[in-house]
Amino acid sequence: MLTCLRVSDFAIIDRLELELGEGLNVVTGETGAGKSILVSALQLVLGGKGGAEGVRTGADAAEVEALFAVDDDAVRARLADAGLAAGDELVIRRVVQASGRTRGYVNGRLATARQLATLAAGLADISSQHEHHTLIDPGTHLGFLDAFGHHDAAQAEVAQAYRAAREAAGRLAELEDAARDRADREDLLRYQVGEIDRIDPEPGEDERLGVERARLRHAHRLVSAAGGAEETLYAEDGAVCERLARVASEVRAAAELDPALAPVADQLETALAQLEDAAGELGRYARDLDVDPARLEVVEERLDALGRLERKYGGSIDAALAHRAQAADALDALDRHDDLVREAERARDEALRSAAEAALALRAKRHAAAKRLGAAIAAELRGLGMGEAEVQVALAPLEGKRSELQVDGARLSESGIDRAEFLIAPNPGEKARPLRKVASGGELSRAMLAIKRVLAGLGPLGLYVFDEVDAGVGGAVAEVIGRKLREVSRHSQVLCITHLPQIAVYGDTHFRVAKQVAGGRTVSTVEALDPEERLEEVARMLGGVRITRRTRDAAAEMLTHAREVAAT
Repeated sequence: MLTCLRVSDFAIIDRLELELGEGLNVVTGETGAGKSILVSALQLVLGGKGGAEGVRTGADAAEVEALFAVDDDAVRARLADAGLAAGDELVIRRVVQASGRTRGYVNGRLATARQLATLAAGLADISSQHEHHTLIDPGTHLGFLDAFGHHDAAQAEVAQAYRAAREAAGRLAELEDAARDRADREDLLRYQVGEIDRIDPEPGEDERLGVERARLRHAHRLVSAAGGAEETLYAEDGAVCERLARVASEVRAAAELDPALAPVADQLETALAQLEDAAGELGRYARDLDVDPARLEVVEERLDALGRLERKYGGSIDAALAHRAQAADALDALDRHDDLVREAERARDEALRSAAEAALALRAKRHAAAKRLGAAIAAELRGLGMGEAEVQVALAPLEGKRSELQVDGARLSESGIDRAEFLIAPNPGEKARPLRKVASGGELSRAMLAIKRVLAGLGPLGLYVFDEVDAGVGGAVAEVIGRKLREVSRHSQVLCITHLPQIAVYGDTHFRVAKQVAGGRTVSTVEALDPEERLEEVARMLGGVRITRRTRDAAAEMLTHAREVAAT
């Protein structure tokens, strides 16, 4: 709901502030006073095209600010989609410099023209000779048809089935993409498994062979060291063991004389036994050590092979063995790939069948509702002076690429397989045309009013704006238009620019636009009318320049009648 509109230095407006109320807000005034400038200002703040021609002569910039009360979760969701957070209030401001440069702000933050256009679709619908928003856009018509037909449950079923079909199709596509790389992938995996199996490494093998290689490389040095040590300890004349044996024997004899030496004798005898054992081990080591160069070559080659595996598959034998296990598992999965593809195809086909059933059932409901909606809008138009008008709600298949999900040649989407568009033939013999191509501004505004009357309470918008809805009508038709505007305003806020008293009397809030010359410059002013001022304004609209008691009485009677109608 629009609660306040502030305009400064725009066209012939110097400064004005319009505080709108709920229900029907009407704006009246003399021709040329600037009534439609208010609509232009609202169009500008909601993302319409702005230019230097809109800046008041002599001003640096024009500025329009709109304050909206936001109490609809759907509107908040649309704002969130546009990247604009909103609480209970939303302030939109548009500034046009004298150079023609424009800037938009939402709650004090810069906003792009695209974001402002999103707001226009979510907050207001403007019907005038030149600008039409939500109901003119065919992209909104299917939603209005579904709302009119109460297709919520059927549409939700289609959406759920579509998501399931899309997920199943996505799974199949992934498997098919994988299949295209399958041959190369399988060759690589089989090569890796075969390479590791041919070398057949064992855990810890590289460490064991590393020790053996060091021994084989230094075999002669090791034999010499071990043999020399054995010779020194045991074999040569005056060997260590021989001399130690004499010492141990002498100490043992002395211990016979002094038992205190017995422990020392024991130690010497033990040391002698250990040295003799060590000498024996050294001898055996020297005799048994393999000095075979062929064995060294075998070990070197094996370690080279193991090193290549380690460098290629993770830096260790354990990592190479783990890679081999993973590759083998991947090969098993590839072997099962055909089965997975067939299973995914069955799941996709089943999900698509379910989605097709739901979408075709919804299509049937839509065709039935389209006939009722077209007839209901045409009936409304008869009361608006367009008794010969014919209205159609045309349904057609959604177009799409062959690669997308299809049902009966139509693209399947979350909303089904249909697109809708309102068509109108204002006069007999004319071909029904889209709303956006209706030439007459008055006919178009009345068509929009009829549609909004039928769809009252079904759409998401908080504000409908009508300019020229009364073009080319008068008398009884004008009163019917006023009543229907009043009916629409029970569900949504309405702002109507009118020059007919039969419409103005149905307003909940009445504004008058006046033009005057101040300081040699023409300015437009807007004021909200109290009951007495409203009576005078309606009398002026009835009688022109000369207002008599009769015109005032007639105005009072019209206002009383409108209040009585509104109360029913």
